[in-house]
Amino acid sequence: MTDHVQKLLDLEEIKNLRMLYGHYLDSNSLTELAELFAPDAVCNFGAGDIHGREAIRDGLAKAFIEYDVERHGSYPFLHAVTNQWVEIVDADTAQGRCYLLDLHTVSKPGRDPWILLGMYADEYQRIDGRWYIARSQLDVVWPSRQVGGGHPGHGLVLPVRARQ
Repeated sequence: MTDHVQKLLDLEEIKNLRMLYGHYLDSNSLTELAELFAPDAVCNFGAGDIHGREAIRDGLAKAFIEYDVERHGSYPFLHAVTNQWVEIVDADTAQGRCYLLDLHTVSKPGRDPWILLGMYADEYQRIDGRWYIARSQLDVVWPSRQVGGGHPGHGLVLPVRARQ
């Protein structure tokens, strides 16, 4: 396989991680969602850094319950991810950005469905031949601006890894 073909395969696998994240979170498939993250992943979704798969799963489970006010058990919100940009940094590391359109699905007429508009800043790591989300930062641009900045491969602002 040529390097070019391998790069295209890697990019598709990496982009699929963010798509699966939205589907798994929205459908309340949190065990599957946690498996998208590296074991020592660190994420910041707006409430401080969360370290490790289990803590990430538990934090997202709490958010799910908070938004599932009608107790449907799935789809209390929709995470629409678009405009993915991924750069391969080296053989086992990549960085990416994508837009997030986050909508609440409560069935109250006249309710504004928007939760937030933001961007994910992600670092991906290949471990034992498989890509995972290693670090993720949610940058919010609306309703209140909290943006770290940078571009994939060029100063992307990400959560700090725990010291080993």
